[in-house]
Amino acid sequence: MTRHISRPAERVVTTSSELIGDTPLLELARTGSGSRLLLKLEQFNPTGSCKVRMAREMILAAERDGVLKPGGRIVEPTSGNTGTGLALVAIERGYKFTAVVDSHASRDKLRAMQAMGVDLVFVESNGNGPSTVERRRIAGKIADETGAFWPDQHHNPNNNNGYVGLAAELLRDLGTDVDYLVGAVGTGGTLCGTVRELRRLGSQVMSIGVEPTGSIIFGGPAGKYWQTGAGAPGGFTVGPNVDRALIDERLTVDDIDAFTAARVVARRTGMLVGGTAGAGIHVALKRLALVEPNSTMVVLVCDAGEKYLDTIYDDDWLRERHLFDETAHRRLQRLFDAYRESIYLASRTVAAVGA
Repeated sequence: MTRHISRPAERVVTTSSELIGDTPLLELARTGSGSRLLLKLEQFNPTGSCKVRMAREMILAAERDGVLKPGGRIVEPTSGNTGTGLALVAIERGYKFTAVVDSHASRDKLRAMQAMGVDLVFVESNGNGPSTVERRRIAGKIADETGAFWPDQHHNPNNNNGYVGLAAELLRDLGTDVDYLVGAVGTGGTLCGTVRELRRLGSQVMSIGVEPTGSIIFGGPAGKYWQTGAGAPGGFTVGPNVDRALIDERLTVDDIDAFTAARVVARRTGMLVGGTAGAGIHVALKRLALVEPNSTMVVLVCDAGEKYLDTIYDDDWLRERHLFDETAHRRLQRLFDAYRESIYLASRTVAAVGA
């Protein structure tokens, strides 16, 4: 008698872009009142960032609209994550890609783009933050002179459209609503695109936008900041993808607090996250004790901390820039401990009432 062994269906993909999405949720903290803080770990996307979602959508839309021809060239000013996302899509779909960058970007992001065959055009940084305005000028010039397609992530609506899947994943994996969504703003795509789709699906989510202190996106004074992937320097015109109607609360976080949060998370979970995620986590940890019982708060972790080993995870780099604060580290560790203690105290209270 022949015995047939049932085997599961093979799960093998043939392109890296098929791995985009379905990123996990990690519970970072919980309170005695039943509220929890979750991290949406977008570093598990190919290229280690959420930006590959919108890079794919912008290129596919350009193909559908006929503005990007087979074998053509793409040009985009980028601090790195959009660049690696566009590089992946360009490789798969047969395009050349030029990234306009500056020295404010993480060196590991620049190395990653070079490893993927990207043509890097460097713009001199003014020393007070990213040279966003000049990078855009150079990208426009290259597009005009060569006929390259410039997706222009700050103004391209398909940036925001690229996060439709992220919103659906949140509702599917939670099985309930997202009460609070915290994320960096930057181009507006990740936070605003996700919030728009969540609300279209019936969510009552409250959104909290987070920006570096010194960014002008929320109207504050321009200043120097070291967080990359978010923020806008003085003189920059904020694009329409930053939809203020979709951002219920707008907060700024300084570099010390953002980087401290990222480093403490690494020590407590073994998970390395980027600086903008650190800013969101800083805000969320402070807010968690104040929200309604049994609330679910999610922080969008836009990229992986391994890209910042020589910056925000390097004590010497931080000290040289006066960004290392041992007191801030201890203070955040105590907050984590307080949440853990609140769960213990709540369980003791329940036990006492039951007795």
